[in-house]
Amino acid sequence: MAAEHDHGHTPAAWTGVIIAFVGFCVAGVFTVAAQPVGFWVGMGVILLGAAVGGIMRVMGLGKKEEPLVLTPAKTEEKPPVHANA
Repeated sequence: MAAEHDHGHTPAAWTGVIIAFVGFCVAGVFTVAAQPVGFWVGMGVILLGAAVGGIMRVMGLGKKEEPLVLTPAKTEEKPPVHANA
């Protein structure tokens, strides 16, 4: 079954999310270990993931912008009304 939308299925999105996930894991481990410096390093890695994903998108590795195509709305046809009905 194919997805109706391709939101996030690009190298830029995958790379940004993977880097941010690693940062989330690092921040989580250091939170449990009560090490604030490690926590903030993990938060920095999360921001790095957003920056890398954005840079890759600008480089052309993100979703390609497609023009919006509008289709006319479907109208429900009413049966013809007869004079003697």
